[in-house]
Amino acid sequence: MSRIVTVGEPMALFVAEHEGQLEEAGRFSRFVAGAEVNFSIGMARLGHQVTYITKLGNDPFGKNIQRFLENNNIDTSFVAYDDQHVTGMQWKQKVSAGDPEVFSLRKNSAASTMAINSISSLHFEDFDHLHLTGIPPALSASCRKMVYELAHNAKHKGVPISFDPNIRPALWPDKQEMVEVINKVALLADIVFPGMEEGRLLTGKETPEGIAQFYHDAGVKTVVIKLGPQGAYTSSGEKRFYTKGYKVNKVIDTVGAGDGFAVGVTSALLENLPLEEAIKRGTAIGALAVMSPGDNDGLPDREILNSFMELKINR
Repeated sequence: MSRIVTVGEPMALFVAEHEGQLEEAGRFSRFVAGAEVNFSIGMARLGHQVTYITKLGNDPFGKNIQRFLENNNIDTSFVAYDDQHVTGMQWKQKVSAGDPEVFSLRKNSAASTMAINSISSLHFEDFDHLHLTGIPPALSASCRKMVYELAHNAKHKGVPISFDPNIRPALWPDKQEMVEVINKVALLADIVFPGMEEGRLLTGKETPEGIAQFYHDAGVKTVVIKLGPQGAYTSSGEKRFYTKGYKVNKVIDTVGAGDGFAVGVTSALLENLPLEEAIKRGTAIGALAVMSPGDNDGLPDREILNSFMELKINR
């Protein structure tokens, strides 16, 4: 199995126990949130080794998050603590259909103070893959410099990079800066995973083909555009193809589906599966993710994944 490194901001997540407006919610269940957390858990459940870089507040929520990561077999040797800043927190509405309302408290969080010195002892000789998202560059100028440093060092060492934009407009001062910074990171990656709306925002193109060509023209080898329930569009070298999404019994929570998709594709490619099979795995994990509460509860181990894909194929 491969050795993967990623960086992000894990947050304490409180999900309302009953449907309704978030402002009316009285009881919450606690989880751990974060796009890179979801990716890390998904990869670890499939047997890959994952190292997670972050900084947590020296508070009960930060300590709980570190235990949660370790319980999910994620290496926390690059997790640091901050006595002056708190762990980020997030509240999420419970819904039976559609996207839930999410409210975050993450400004000046411990994770936002990460900087180049957070990765000073990291050696890419120890890793086979780097996964990045567009969230850490939005947290602060120092985080942005750290992400650039990670990406440049990985490229210098020949370590492949996957990038999921994971756009969070509320974290950015303006749209132009968001687009410029996210695309700057994207153009350092070997494979980019924009959603359709993200792709339109980042490239100004209106079709999957146009979005993919935008990134190809800038040097990105592989572009996979997430199309939600419809599946995905993939463009890599001479290959251009659509992949249908898996049908789900009931959508419970859509948060984390895109992260699950990235898990499926990245894990399969690291296992040397053909690109077409990698995309199928991505759509399968994305489907499993939306059928469970929490952001990462539905991410499967290998047995559950294989059973789900076999069942759907044989229907």
